[in-house]
Amino acid sequence: MTGRGGAALRAFGIGALGSSVAAALLRGRPPGGVERWTRQSHAGRDLTLFEGPAYAVGAVAGALAGGAGVPGVVAGLGAAAFGALDDVAGDSSSKGLRGHLAAACRGELTTGTTKIVGLGVTGLVAALMVDRSSPRTGGLDTLAGGALIAGSANIANLLDLRPGRALKVALLLAAPIVAGGRGTPTSSALAGAAAGAAVAVLPDDLAGRSMLGDTGANSAGALLGTALVARSGRRGRLVALAVVTVLTLASEKISFTTVIESTPGLRELDALGRRPPASAPSRTAAL
Repeated sequence: MTGRGGAALRAFGIGALGSSVAAALLRGRPPGGVERWTRQSHAGRDLTLFEGPAYAVGAVAGALAGGAGVPGVVAGLGAAAFGALDDVAGDSSSKGLRGHLAAACRGELTTGTTKIVGLGVTGLVAALMVDRSSPRTGGLDTLAGGALIAGSANIANLLDLRPGRALKVALLLAAPIVAGGRGTPTSSALAGAAAGAAVAVLPDDLAGRSMLGDTGANSAGALLGTALVARSGRRGRLVALAVVTVLTLASEKISFTTVIESTPGLRELDALGRRPPASAPSRTAAL
């Protein structure tokens, strides 16, 4: 198999295998000890953050195997690194985009503010890497692409509030990118890698044994955002960026969980494969 299909298949397979191996290695020899990676759900059950770095490592390995090259590394590992900063050293004194920007205006540097800036920089660099081989893209296209990648990383994190939710969304978004007629080998590889890694870690996530955290969620969103950039022109990027911007601003006012749980169809899809609500952990997005 050649072209987009072959790139996506290789990326999917290596992404799944890489995430599975990385998760096993982290469980066997967790850096800094198990306690560093353990969090407690509101239901009082322990769960680990191994899933996040395992996802990022596997997905980036898959992207490389599929031929996505530097954009996949910059987007996937860059977003994961800034997410890890928030996972390991972050605090809950400021919440949401508004909270972190307000803290910055007061002269307080939070890990969330650092992550906002970091995601913006890595998103822009990834967009530059995608666009450098295309004579049809200009500065506005690249700026829109960088903002889309950063915004997608944030949206994925905002969705990581219930077991399996962010991963299901990643799979649903990856499928049309791979199958779409306007896709490129790069976009197919990025989407295939994101999907393969998601399939590998989904069972433990749904069971409430682990979670993506900022590390994995930011990586997944950035990879899918880069895939969109690689297959879209200016109009497509601006439309996607508008959607991401609206969702980000909406998240400051409304609860995604409330909307999902009150909407037939979305509610059932969200709960599919998850433990009963009484025992399912909730998540805390930490942007």
